[in-house]
Amino acid sequence: MKSLREVIGEFAASSGGGFLERGDNRISVADLLGGTALGQRREQLRDRCVLLSTREQLGSALALVELDGLARRIVLCTPDLTPAQLADVAATADADSIIVDSARELSDLPKIDQYLVSPRLEPSAPPSRRDAATEWILLTSGTTATPKLVAHTFQSLAGSLAAGSLKSSADARIVWSTFYDIRRYGGLQIYLRAVLTGSPLVLSSAGEAANDFFARAAAAGVTHISGTPSHWRRALMSGAAGQLAPQYVRLSGEVADQPLLDSLRAAFPQARIAHAFASTEAGVAFDVDDGLAGFPAEFLGRTTAGVELKIEDGTLRIRSGRNASRYVGAAPAGLRADDGFVDTGDIVELVAGRYHFRGRRGGVINVGGLKVFPEEVESVLNADSRVRMSLVRARRSPITGAVVVADVVLSDPAQTDAGDRIKQELLTACRSSLAAHKVPVVLRIVPALELTAAGKLVRPLA
Repeated sequence: MKSLREVIGEFAASSGGGFLERGDNRISVADLLGGTALGQRREQLRDRCVLLSTREQLGSALALVELDGLARRIVLCTPDLTPAQLADVAATADADSIIVDSARELSDLPKIDQYLVSPRLEPSAPPSRRDAATEWILLTSGTTATPKLVAHTFQSLAGSLAAGSLKSSADARIVWSTFYDIRRYGGLQIYLRAVLTGSPLVLSSAGEAANDFFARAAAAGVTHISGTPSHWRRALMSGAAGQLAPQYVRLSGEVADQPLLDSLRAAFPQARIAHAFASTEAGVAFDVDDGLAGFPAEFLGRTTAGVELKIEDGTLRIRSGRNASRYVGAAPAGLRADDGFVDTGDIVELVAGRYHFRGRRGGVINVGGLKVFPEEVESVLNADSRVRMSLVRARRSPITGAVVVADVVLSDPAQTDAGDRIKQELLTACRSSLAAHKVPVVLRIVPALELTAAGKLVRPLA
């Protein structure tokens, strides 16, 4: 059972690829293998449960290489956690150490030792590896509930990265980037893919303007880039995406509807556009690059790269070595069913030989006993070329329990002057395509929509 450092050494020691961060911080893979960002205190973290809670992604990227195979457990935390949330995560994971990139007041974590990680590496021999595999604990990135703690190992996280593909991609000139935070499942997949092939990785920074991010990505020669559909809608709306000419564009984390796929094809005609299905619990299941929303029905009933899919009670179920092992602490038990499949909670519907995602089981809006999946209504709104993104949510009603309302961001802010006419035309399109209970009773045009730290639309609970 090899550690992250050992696998990097096999595939990437001679590549000279690097991590690229905002500013001048650049760490090559070769230097990473021969140095330590934790200094002489690294050995003190052996067999500990460590929270990774750096403000910048680079510190976490470096620490992961040192901690896998050394620590008992690594808990990947994003900077958006409040002190109280961080304390809850620490208690659930039974953490005894925390790694930060600047000294912080940690009054909510009185019994936890603090360690600093630095982008300046100190020469060091590799640490000896512990017998048992290090657990990697990730927070779920759901949009409708409190995140849970999910247990993986490096092997389950890297299960979608076949050794053959790593070797072949190491020979190509690939430069990766992602809108994701690498401490979330989607971003972590890109981080692992990059470091295991020695490919440069351009990391995004929280709050960075789209124009600045794309300028850095273009200057670094980014060829492969990933994000959620909401990330990409924002990028297209900003006008800054035109600075980049990628070979590969990847979407995951939310429903990739046909209008967005068509918009990306128009924006990047030279690129391969792929949308993937993955979740923190189930791992990477598949990707689709035929330019169409949904996935072919023939994906079911066969085993591809060790992944099996099935539909049961209307939701997609996945079984593979990429599945997480369990939830940690007080979160609900029973990650897997008795047959080993993980229920993703994603509702799918078969239409003309292709399964389409309709929404999350936990996100359904109940209108007088009738179900509405927000994503189904959003797909109708987003099909209008004047709409860049939309959010459908519930509003409480004393009569039906809930009604459907929608917020819409226009592709061209100048069209706001024609807002009343556009709203009426959008509602007319909904009435012609949807059952009456699914049509929004209120539709607002708004300047922007809020995203979670994982790059997904924030969906308020009813």
